[in-house]
Amino acid sequence: MNRYDIVFIGQMGTMTVVPFIGPPFIEHNSPVIFSALAASWPGIRVAAVTKVPLGKEDLLEPLRAGGIDVIASPGEIGEIRVKLPSANPDERQARVVKFGDTFRIDDIPPFEPCLVHLCCFGPRDILLGLMRAMKARGCRLSVDMQSFVLQPDGETGAVHLKDVPEKKEILAMTDFVKLDAVEAQTLTGVDVLQRQAEILEEWGSTETVITCAEGALARGRGTTAFLKFANGSTRGRMGRGDTAMGSYLARRLDHSVEESLRFAVALTSLKLETVGPFKGTLQDILERMKRVT
Repeated sequence: MNRYDIVFIGQMGTMTVVPFIGPPFIEHNSPVIFSALAASWPGIRVAAVTKVPLGKEDLLEPLRAGGIDVIASPGEIGEIRVKLPSANPDERQARVVKFGDTFRIDDIPPFEPCLVHLCCFGPRDILLGLMRAMKARGCRLSVDMQSFVLQPDGETGAVHLKDVPEKKEILAMTDFVKLDAVEAQTLTGVDVLQRQAEILEEWGSTETVITCAEGALARGRGTTAFLKFANGSTRGRMGRGDTAMGSYLARRLDHSVEESLRFAVALTSLKLETVGPFKGTLQDILERMKRVT
């Protein structure tokens, strides 16, 4: 049975991005690519479980080139159109053009219990079923709450932010939770990051990471840290939270909350300056960490 430190589970996808300034562009990326590549460092065993159509296996090459063990089965990928209507990177308008295939426990091959980050989309009942089944396998869970908060209209595909009635059950099952400030406000009803994290902790979250335009906050076991991004542009806005979470989880394997957040914020600052997943070096990150406050 294969052994990993972190397994990422999520759909492949294509995004058409309409930035506030500049022409539209297409990214063949998705949360599983952004997060897994940000977590792939020497000494860390990372796998990605995903689906691709037959004949489109070339879409997996960025993951394989990044040293990730790719476990792919046949399936449709999703297509989404994202508009950034203002200079505020926290404002996004999304529409699902095509739905990707969902994941059920039968899609997940056996591997030794480890930390599993769920960044897949689908109906809430299917996602909850997958969480329960992975927990029953003995895995520690990390979950991207946008999978539950962002709900597309079945007819128009327009994506809306909605509260999640099962949020306390979800939080109680996880070791890590990832959100952005807008998603956290949808769940908690408050707009202050620290208070959002405190409420989520009161509801059962063990460790929470919340990103926003200014930076990222991490809270675990009563300790809170916030650090500002140190980026020169936001051209690479798409994948911000996924990159932050993937790098945070990797660093958190053997570092403190604050040290892991500093690493993740520095790495994500570099990623924000370039479209696509992070492609920098450890030295790049260490240099940028000096600017993170």
